[in-house]
Amino acid sequence: MNNNQLQQRRLDATPRGVGVMCNFYASSAENSTLTDVEGNRYIDFAAGIAVLNTGHRHPRIVQALENQLKAFTHTAYQIVPYESYVSLAEKINAAAPLKGPLKTAFFSTGAEAVENAIKIARAHTGRPGVIAFGGGFHGRTYMTMALTGKVAPYKKGFGPFPGSVFHVPYPSELHHISTADTLTAIERLFKADIDPTQVAAIIFEPVQGEGGFNVAPRELVAAIRRLCDEHGIVMIADEVQSGFARTGKMFAMDHYADQPDLMTMAKSLAGGMPLSGVVGKADIMDAPAPGGLGGTYAGNPMAVAAAHAVLDIIKDEKLCQRADALGERLRLTLTDCREHCPELAEVRGLGSMIAAEFCDAQTGAPSAATAQRIQKAALEQGLLLLTCGQYGNVIRFLYPLTIPDEQFDAALKIIASATRP
Repeated sequence: MNNNQLQQRRLDATPRGVGVMCNFYASSAENSTLTDVEGNRYIDFAAGIAVLNTGHRHPRIVQALENQLKAFTHTAYQIVPYESYVSLAEKINAAAPLKGPLKTAFFSTGAEAVENAIKIARAHTGRPGVIAFGGGFHGRTYMTMALTGKVAPYKKGFGPFPGSVFHVPYPSELHHISTADTLTAIERLFKADIDPTQVAAIIFEPVQGEGGFNVAPRELVAAIRRLCDEHGIVMIADEVQSGFARTGKMFAMDHYADQPDLMTMAKSLAGGMPLSGVVGKADIMDAPAPGGLGGTYAGNPMAVAAAHAVLDIIKDEKLCQRADALGERLRLTLTDCREHCPELAEVRGLGSMIAAEFCDAQTGAPSAATAQRIQKAALEQGLLLLTCGQYGNVIRFLYPLTIPDEQFDAALKIIASATRP
């Protein structure tokens, strides 16, 4: 079976709403290399959308899955619990950059984690309102679509959405939105749309994922913390994409002095297995009554086993330090690319959560066409890249942190080549 045949079968059998970027089909993968059904090999700088910080099929994850497979694959944690869930929660509680006694609950997807974080905040405060940010992405369920700050393709045609959700601009130096602008917008919300005593939570990504890897300024995070303390609001940091060594620290919030009340996580938590979680202050996490949280597959033992291996790999292979080192090499390459690519308007990010934004060199308008051209040129040379951003004009780089140096160097050369006119 070749790629063209599979492509036609996909078009016949599956709906167009499940958008698929590539027209080739995976056959196997190892660390940072993908091989398709025709034997073509690609350097994977997508990593399943930030899921594979530890690479494809890391031997320690494979072994952990094999061991768990021989024991049991499912009981439903809410029916018959198991030690591995509890010990993973203990590890997350110890690693999370939050103060005081903490508790963790596990789910299956990032959207589930966000939904449950909102449920927990509402149960704790007895309030309905939630403030989120333009450009943010929190999922494709109805509550998370309401929180998401981008219409196409995530929200188009799917309304109405749950109420009591309000958006304010997220700071962007390139697009002339300051932290002061954001805080002014929140104050306007409090005057025009919702009293702060009716706001349950403010949710933000410390580094926006789909929004284009915009990094939250320290003064913004400090101001959110101050507002939450002043008005009894729960501060939620969405770390679904930024967690687990991607930014050079275990969590992006490790870069900040001010700490949230709850954090959501998913993606690279379990190295490709579906697992997500919410960690937070114990008194807030305990707000929902027994049975208010959970799910049939939430905290599945196979995924939990993989997550234990992921945490060990991050520590033993020093992936936080490696994220910083690889990210610096990528930054240098992208900085050099600006000499022959005037459309490259900004390089930003933390650690190895790096993105490049492209704008028209004359007008400064976002240029999705440039990003798509570079993405296509890179793919033709065997490098898989993802675009993002509210205007689709940003390329993000999400290589496994375990990528071999020689392969990383080869990818940097392709990037340099693809950005040439």
